[in-house]
Amino acid sequence: MTKFKWLLVFFAGLLAACSAAPIYNVKGSPITTASGKAPTMQQVQSAILQAGTSLGWQMSNEKPGKMTGRLALRTHQAVVDIDYDTKQYNITYRDSVDLNAKDGMIHKNYNSWVQNLDNRIRAQFNLI
Repeated sequence: MTKFKWLLVFFAGLLAACSAAPIYNVKGSPITTASGKAPTMQQVQSAILQAGTSLGWQMSNEKPGKMTGRLALRTHQAVVDIDYDTKQYNITYRDSVDLNAKDGMIHKNYNSWVQNLDNRIRAQFNLI
């Protein structure tokens, strides 16, 4: 391999590595409301549903206390599990398409999407 081709391969690998980050999960995030009162399960479910749909996530109720969020942008797809009760919630990576998920790493855009979802969920709880 010529020196030039080797440099191209090296920099392409470096760029790919720079776009990967550890998968971001939200664990045990406390639910706080503006009123300071504990919300009902229905209020928590509605807040999470509203937060997700407002950001373009397709939200599905799996069972009480569990929801699935799916986000599709261009060729990329992300799927998260959202477990919740009246005190806390979790957002956990389930699956993805075209985000190069491997060995606990994923395209950094995924983490931004989950952080945006987390922030919007918190904002919705503050309206309760």
